[in-house]
Amino acid sequence: MVLATAGAMTMVAAATMPTSALPASSTVPLLADTALEAVAGKEPAGGQCTTSCPVGACGAAGSWGDHRPHTIDDDDKSQLPILRADLDTESVMPLADPADSLTIRLRADGRLTDVNVTDAQGRHLAGRTSDDGACWHSTTPLRAGTRYRLRAVAEDQDGLPGQASWDLETAPSPPGSRLTAAFGPPPGVYGVGQPLVAELSQPVPAADRQARKLVERSLQVTSQPAVEGSWHWVDDSTLHYRPKTYWPTHAAIQVRSGLDGIHVTGKLYGGPSQPLTLTTGDRIEAVTDVAAHEMTVKRNGHPVRTIAVTTGKPGFRTRGGIKVVLGKELTVRMRGDSIGIARGTSDFYDLPVSYATRLTWSGEYVHAAPWSLEAQGAENVSHGCTGMSTDDAAWFYDTVRPGDIVNVIDGYGAPMTVFDNGYGDWNLTWKQWRAGSSLTDVPRYATTTAARLRPTP
Repeated sequence: MVLATAGAMTMVAAATMPTSALPASSTVPLLADTALEAVAGKEPAGGQCTTSCPVGACGAAGSWGDHRPHTIDDDDKSQLPILRADLDTESVMPLADPADSLTIRLRADGRLTDVNVTDAQGRHLAGRTSDDGACWHSTTPLRAGTRYRLRAVAEDQDGLPGQASWDLETAPSPPGSRLTAAFGPPPGVYGVGQPLVAELSQPVPAADRQARKLVERSLQVTSQPAVEGSWHWVDDSTLHYRPKTYWPTHAAIQVRSGLDGIHVTGKLYGGPSQPLTLTTGDRIEAVTDVAAHEMTVKRNGHPVRTIAVTTGKPGFRTRGGIKVVLGKELTVRMRGDSIGIARGTSDFYDLPVSYATRLTWSGEYVHAAPWSLEAQGAENVSHGCTGMSTDDAAWFYDTVRPGDIVNVIDGYGAPMTVFDNGYGDWNLTWKQWRAGSSLTDVPRYATTTAARLRPTP
């Protein structure tokens, strides 16, 4: 085998490699008979790099449906439609379609030892190499309007190395809608229970599973310390992300979109999205025992205060389960008709309330309730909120922040819903949460590291 420098899959030919880039004299010459090629095309569903034609058996594009040799005039309908670049290609080539995938493969006996594909920003295109080392296939999408630098290193059957480098440029995305993601919550410091939210600018229906997989892979979450986590599709335009367990304390979390320039589905391409960075504070967890009429507040696992409380009376039982603090209001006006209690009835109320910590969008708070001091610690008399003394409510208000956890146990009413009334995300088991991911049955591939087989000299 001898390796060749391939021509560019761009509107202009690749420049000759500088002398400094040539291999040492003991290696295979670069400019020789064609032995390496790059192909771009639409891989049929289930196609794998290992199902291309036998190494050295064909001079045409490989079929992804079988292993039999074929020739350039083969009318096999399963043949991969390609743009091919190799040493013999001197003419101007059309731009690669960003909806295509990329394959780099040998056309002689040997083995690829290193493949590195990067764009101008230094982002690597991830890929896999076949078991026999004959070809490499991208596992993440190409970006529209992007120039890539491809570098491949291989060795022949005697172990002698050679290398080739060339450029590939993708066509710009056509005019039309762009899929972007707005991330939340706003930057800041949050409790360890805070989920991440991605609001998409265009719906991605559940029926388009491939598009959902692509979107989910492209919404990248990193944290220091690192944790296991997953996105969950709430609806066609909304995803939530949470770890398997709560975030670590004092973690730095970043979420960003890799959709820009990516072909998503049909005529829809990704657009630019603003990344988000936030951090976590101490782990603050309040456990409200409805039957015992008390709340225990823990910091980093250690109890710091036990508070006498009153919760919802019959007909207005406080929701049970894990809730996440949504926000805080120093004073809020609470009225019975906001939860369906008619004016003039015995249960109607209209009160200014101090030190109100919101747990649900429907109006459940932890707040000061000086009018129910006698009931606090003894019986449940509220309309669903958790009431306590003014001093305790002020302390709680000053202690917690959005993202902190309130867990209501033992004797509550209906369970907290998952997505429609605040953040009930933690009431799903990890198995249930992962079931809402499009990647549950799909191996994950890093999108920010080079695809390398082994170090090269």
